[in-house]
Amino acid sequence: MLGLLISLIVIGLLAGAIARLLVPGRQHLSIGGTILLGIVGSFIGGFLGYLLFHHNAAGGFFQPSGLVGSVIGSIIALLVYERTGSRRRSALR
Repeated sequence: MLGLLISLIVIGLLAGAIARLLVPGRQHLSIGGTILLGIVGSFIGGFLGYLLFHHNAAGGFFQPSGLVGSVIGSIIALLVYERTGSRRRSALR
């Protein structure tokens, strides 16, 4: 269980950091926010992978395609966060 949590945090950090590098502009996220972004992106990427390819995790959780799906999911989550966050910030002004 502890190994799963540590690996989830490490994969989340990697996927979130890569997504932040690929999305243009400045994102105001801390390291914890980046980890959370990567974890949410992993779930989004896994769900999209299942919908598109009808493939589950029977082959193991740590695959290169899983990291790519995590990054793609993180990019989607970051773009949605930026879009909704900009509306919220403009409404507060």
